[in-house]
Amino acid sequence: MKMPLLIVAALFSGAQIPAQSPASAPAPSAVTADQAEAVKGSNAFAVSLYAQLHSQPGNLFFSPESISTAFAMAYAGARGQTASQMAGVFHFTLPPGRLHPAMGALIAQMNQKNPSYRLSVADALWAQQNRNFQPAYLNLVAANYPGAFHQVNFLLAPEAARSTINRWIEEQTNNKIQNLVPPGAIAPTTRLVLTNAIYFKGDWLQPFDKGATADADFHLSSTQTVKAPFMHRTAGFNFFDGAAFQMLELPYKGNALSMIVLLPNDVSGLPAIERSLTPDSLTGWIAELRPAPKVIVALPRFTMTQQFELSNALAAMGMPQAFSASADFSGIAGARDFTISAAIHKAYIDVNEAGTEAAAATSVIMRATAVRVEPPPIVFRADHPFLFLIRDIRSGAILFLGRVIDPAK
Repeated sequence: MKMPLLIVAALFSGAQIPAQSPASAPAPSAVTADQAEAVKGSNAFAVSLYAQLHSQPGNLFFSPESISTAFAMAYAGARGQTASQMAGVFHFTLPPGRLHPAMGALIAQMNQKNPSYRLSVADALWAQQNRNFQPAYLNLVAANYPGAFHQVNFLLAPEAARSTINRWIEEQTNNKIQNLVPPGAIAPTTRLVLTNAIYFKGDWLQPFDKGATADADFHLSSTQTVKAPFMHRTAGFNFFDGAAFQMLELPYKGNALSMIVLLPNDVSGLPAIERSLTPDSLTGWIAELRPAPKVIVALPRFTMTQQFELSNALAAMGMPQAFSASADFSGIAGARDFTISAAIHKAYIDVNEAGTEAAAATSVIMRATAVRVEPPPIVFRADHPFLFLIRDIRSGAILFLGRVIDPAK
């Protein structure tokens, strides 16, 4: 009988940390060719998963980094067609001997302490006690993924094991992601659970003035509106006019992370932008960002929580075998007796006047003073559905990706 392998990924992204003195911009970290290739694959997966999920109504938010990392640990034990299908879906183009060290180095970079923000990536393996696992597999995961190997009793105490795993997720996300693994997801037949948690908390480099926040109409469509609190800020930002849309980069303290907002010009223009979203188009648009000396920004304050069971989506993307009785994860325990029973992902984000994440834009502000004749200011009013992402500027990795359809929900 196949034993289920549970993949769990969680993240939290929030603001409102204690005020800290601004830190100087860190020196860019060197990214090796293998790390760049791993980032390229992760970003391609981000866009592909967005395309798979965007047909569902309403807001959307997830962490491709968290999902990719959790499944990379499973991929380390996959063999045959199971491995090839997973490699195709997650765009794992490097051979395993280079992929896992590259991903491990990127995670280590993200986990570097910074006084201006908090960003951490953590992994853990939860295994049935007294079960024999391949030493090579355990060594590979221990060497490349920050986490620990825990032995629990799925067989006799599945609910206790579920509670233990959920407590670990809560600890890694500052109690923002709770009860991630629902009742019934872990059964006596469960033998291994792989978990990943990403936590971020940081301030904008240029915070929005709370006193300037005011309710205004957010246009859900050409005929429907809702009231939402709009934050306002006028400053220099990186900006790109894409003809059918505007793109704005909002920097954060620490000069390592940034939020990019992609706003269609038309109220109903987001579906067309989503259809044109590819890894190459997104990379090209980001490359077109240039300093603009004065941008009048109006952005709704919003909070959202999203939870997904990703098995069907990932199977539809090209890796059905991993979730079937024919799955081959023999690299984990030496026999083909594991299959993935669930892939659970939960995401929470809070965007307010204080911030959400951090990115490099100090030079943008300084350059504004060198303009002799000030051009007309750019107006960036996000009062209708838009797409946004948060990326690690050092590596280019997309950590979070989503859209706001209704900031009131």
